Amino acid sequence: MTAYHADLAWLPPGRLGHDVTLVVEDGVLAEVREGERLSGAEHLGGLVLPGFANAHSHAFHRALRGRTQHDTGGQGSFWTWREQMYGVAGRLDPDRYLALARATYGEMVLAGITTVGEFHYLHHAPGGTPYDDANAMGHALVQAAREAGLRIALLDAAYLAGGIGEPLDGVQQRFGDGDADRWAARADGLHATYDDDPDVVIGAAVHSVRAVPADQLAAVAAWAERHGAPLHAHVSEQRRENEQCVEAYGVTPTRLLHDHGVLGARTSAVHATHLTDEDVELLGGSGTSVCMCPTTERDLADGVGPAGRVREAGSPVTLGSDSHAVVDLLEEARAVELDERLASQQRGHWSAAALADAATRAGHASLGRPDVGVIDIGAAADLVAVRLDSVRTAGGRDDDALQRVVFAATAADVTDVVVAGRRVVAGGEHQLLGDVGPLLDRAVTAVL
Repeated sequence: MTAYHADLAWLPPGRLGHDVTLVVEDGVLAEVREGERLSGAEHLGGLVLPGFANAHSHAFHRALRGRTQHDTGGQGSFWTWREQMYGVAGRLDPDRYLALARATYGEMVLAGITTVGEFHYLHHAPGGTPYDDANAMGHALVQAAREAGLRIALLDAAYLAGGIGEPLDGVQQRFGDGDADRWAARADGLHATYDDDPDVVIGAAVHSVRAVPADQLAAVAAWAERHGAPLHAHVSEQRRENEQCVEAYGVTPTRLLHDHGVLGARTSAVHATHLTDEDVELLGGSGTSVCMCPTTERDLADGVGPAGRVREAGSPVTLGSDSHAVVDLLEEARAVELDERLASQQRGHWSAAALADAATRAGHASLGRPDVGVIDIGAAADLVAVRLDSVRTAGGRDDDALQRVVFAATAADVTDVVVAGRRVVAGGEHQLLGDVGPLLDRAVTAVL
């Protein structure tokens, strides 16, 4: 048994508890006692929240941070950025990927993230030849998460075409399995390997309607249904994607996914930036989650997605750091509100509690972990302590602590992180990896 004491903790259904003692047994919260201190309990200062869920990550994109801000002629777009991303993808092997992902996940843990949803499509060796173990790259990601001390939902992506009606080309050949049946056979092997691992979820992903032909979508959805697994998909990140889909199929990407059985309560639509009114209704009516990645969407000039509208329609909203322009779930959370303010010229679309829920409970649920993301008896003991006395958060009362954290704190204010009852970050220091900065420097340099 381990016990922690929090001066302040955010408890369900969205209230602050004072002097909260948390008793952990076998990685699960066995007791949540308010108003008392248990002798010997380890102290967690500031405001204690459930662990954050990064619902959308591409670990290898971390090598691009700060290096893609100027394209030829000083202008660029998502599509020119993509070519730079392909350059990094072409230089990775399982060992380099392990080192880069381990350091990237270490940065995530320092930011309070206790579960990562890794949208994984870099499957094979250059030219598309499978490694001796066809899932070598996926295994590297799982190992990286273990060594960094966080949970992983490995969302294995079907990536079968280089564009609608186009074959895979160049680096894209590393992503493909030929067709959905061969993708499913490889994913079955991955799922079987980790079926009994409590810290690993194997899910599925449709990379996009550009990369998975319409006649292959149902097979990917069927795999997720058969395994009871989460299913994620990039959706309408770019207007050009929508135009190409309408030209090829006569419908929007959202409608195409709906018509082929991809949408549903276990599904997450990532980005969902450029939606029609019908798209919003289809996502909300099916209970499909929508994962917003505001720091990437602004970095790539994607646009501002209709987060408030999809929430009102019935879609849970979650958060991801995607390309890791920054790794800071608090920044992602408040950016949802602040971007809507810019787009609407009005304030107050999202409360601090609603944004915190997107970063915790809703995010974990979308990754197949409904037992994580709340501080309650029977939930996993994933906890994050955030300072209330830093230069960003100092000044205020207990009753505005959550607002100060969501709208003012950054990842730098995270002091302690507990995953399954084990303190992985203490006093801002990673207890398993040590100084993560040099790890990132070496891993990125090795790729470049």
